[in-house]
Amino acid sequence: MKFNYAGRMDNIKASEIRELLKLTQVPGIISFAGGMPAPELFPVDAFKEASKDVLAEKGSMAMQYGPTEGYEPLKQKIAERMKKVGVEADLDQVLITSGSQQGLDFAAKVFIDPGDIIICESPTYLGAINAFKAYEPQIIEIETDDHGMIMEDLEKALDNNENVKFIYVIPDFQNPSGRSWSVDRRKKLVELAHKYNTVVVEDNPYGELFFEGEIQPSIKHYDTEGRVIFLGTFSKILSPGLRLGWTVADKEILSHFIMVKQGADLQSSTISQMQIDRFLEIYDIEEHIERIRTLYRKRRDLMIQTMEEKFPKGVEYTYPKGGLFTWVILPEYINARDLAVKALEKGVAFVPGGSFYPNKSKENTFRLNYSNANEDMIIDGITRLAGAIGEMMKE
Repeated sequence: MKFNYAGRMDNIKASEIRELLKLTQVPGIISFAGGMPAPELFPVDAFKEASKDVLAEKGSMAMQYGPTEGYEPLKQKIAERMKKVGVEADLDQVLITSGSQQGLDFAAKVFIDPGDIIICESPTYLGAINAFKAYEPQIIEIETDDHGMIMEDLEKALDNNENVKFIYVIPDFQNPSGRSWSVDRRKKLVELAHKYNTVVVEDNPYGELFFEGEIQPSIKHYDTEGRVIFLGTFSKILSPGLRLGWTVADKEILSHFIMVKQGADLQSSTISQMQIDRFLEIYDIEEHIERIRTLYRKRRDLMIQTMEEKFPKGVEYTYPKGGLFTWVILPEYINARDLAVKALEKGVAFVPGGSFYPNKSKENTFRLNYSNANEDMIIDGITRLAGAIGEMMKE
């Protein structure tokens, strides 16, 4: 039976990551494909206690509808946490969302008409590409290096294109590349957004997961005109299953986000908001985040070391200073999708890089995740993967 779907459905493809994750359920597969946190670090027992407190003290309230904007005590705690990245936010500048992914969808829904232009890093987050493409924009990719988006290329794109609705960036430990932006480029981005009268969507799920140095000031820290929309999440520092994130933005912009949220889901889960709020009251979230950083740093080090030892010459990769991913660049004659098939035969899964490019794919790239694999899996999996690459290079 054939149904008459909306034309926008032609722009929406199944997430390659989600499809690949199905393969990880097969026994014996070592997966570097997902962006999942380490489950052994989930604070299950502490969360049980927080949940008991919420249900014992405010059970009826927790199970009832709540305001679209979010549970006010949690909003207050988020506003306080934003100071870590140099942002002073009033409560009416904070919206609780159902994961930061919802913030991406709202940004697209609020700003994009068919044919409008948005600008992003090249490569960029696959989930953002899918969220944006539903609203039929033109997407301009800007090359990146180890310091972030190339500002000269960005200015040229802004100068040569009218109706750029927003610039989408992940400045800290980017998904998929693992790269981070320098302070100079953060400042320059805001300067260009002001000059060309456009908005910046700053997606920051990984900023607190730094392995070296200190947390960086957000791009929004440098914003003096209310142009930067900041998206945060509890998924990487607490639990993705709770599906809670937040948006911090100028009140006028946020009013539009609130309107579309009312049409999307009315509100984010009351009980999840209250559970997180109670957890933050009775447990040390900073100590928990430090445990995450310690484990991920160890796994990053082991993956990079094993790649250095096992990967054939001619294969390059990034050295992330935080976050969950490293990015591999193969010789141009090797297609990572073909490599993925060979790697699966050896029991290893990863995400080919072509899907992280909105327009022209660079098929000689792929993403590896180290947060969700233990030490034995990293050594074994990278060794198997190195063998698959070596065979491809000989063919």
